[in-house]
Amino acid sequence: MADLIAPAVRPANPRFSSGPCAKIPGFSLDMLGDAPLGRSHRAAVGKAKLKEAIDLTREILGVPADYRIGIVPASDTGAFEMAMWTMLGARNVEMLAWESFGEGWVTDAVKQLKLDAAVKIAPYGQIVDLATVDFDADVAFTWNGTTSGCRVPNGDAIPTDRQGLTLCDATSAAFAMDLPWDKLDVTTFSWQKVLGGEGAHGVLILSPRAVERLESYTPAWPLPKIFRLTAKGKLIEGIFVGETINTPSMLAVEDYLVALKWAKSVGGLRGLVDRASANAQVVWDFCASNPWLQNLAETPDIASTTSVCLKFADARIVDGEAFAKAVAKRLEKAGVAYDIGAYRDAPAGLRIWCGSTVETADVQALMPWIAHAFEAEIAAQAQAA
Repeated sequence: MADLIAPAVRPANPRFSSGPCAKIPGFSLDMLGDAPLGRSHRAAVGKAKLKEAIDLTREILGVPADYRIGIVPASDTGAFEMAMWTMLGARNVEMLAWESFGEGWVTDAVKQLKLDAAVKIAPYGQIVDLATVDFDADVAFTWNGTTSGCRVPNGDAIPTDRQGLTLCDATSAAFAMDLPWDKLDVTTFSWQKVLGGEGAHGVLILSPRAVERLESYTPAWPLPKIFRLTAKGKLIEGIFVGETINTPSMLAVEDYLVALKWAKSVGGLRGLVDRASANAQVVWDFCASNPWLQNLAETPDIASTTSVCLKFADARIVDGEAFAKAVAKRLEKAGVAYDIGAYRDAPAGLRIWCGSTVETADVQALMPWIAHAFEAEIAAQAQAA
């Protein structure tokens, strides 16, 4: 172990956590000086900030003009639960999952809402065969599996003439991947993912078909106030122009606005997608040259460009879970990568956030450190034996 020489270059920003994710490059608290702290979110200044956040979200993501965008409580979880509780149950349901959070939606649909849903679950490293899905049913799924590193490659499998609604958890995809809006009826995300915003707020995007469902269907179960999107059978339009259901953090909203304006400065959605793709490519190229590290995604077409999940593949490794944790610990101790251990429910390995706020140079600098930590742990394991 004494012969191992640490790499000379270190990532300038070692924050590769998959959520909350790295802040925008050059971020400082001074950027939030225009936040209307101590003011009501219902005052003109508060409403204007929330409306600006909605308008910039629409502009950057290219959301159609007739889709509603609302800022809601409780992060992406709150947004997706809100959609399930208010819309599911009107027709048959198919629940798709290929990672931990998708399986959470399955549990809520089956055990909490007690829906007789068709459940399709793919193992880590794969996604459900979308050709087998009945899109005349309501279909709920994650676009990008944050804990599995597997994503939907495109919207081709979703028919435009479907009878059911598509409910898409896009929390680690929005702002880093192309989302086909004509194929998505409900889309949710939280801004602490790809844009590195502060937590606690979710975004809910509804197609006209989703709005029609809300106005024509009353669920069989009682709805908590925090989930209610209609009043007297009509959509509460105020939610979608900045009149939030509960009190938002205007500091967090300001932080989101700063990130949205940065996103425009790097080329909008196209620039954001390109940044994430370049970051992921660095990791994929490293894996191609170092076969002891492999992408958890089994095929390139479904490999995530944000939450890149990796597994170790070396015959010398005795205990895969302990080995992966030790490597992640070495990287954190060296101050070159924080919070990159695999998610607790996922196969043992690493998870490197490569989203749009991460600089490609930092991902490039991290790769030799992973090799160094790998070799150091192999040596330590041999010594202990």
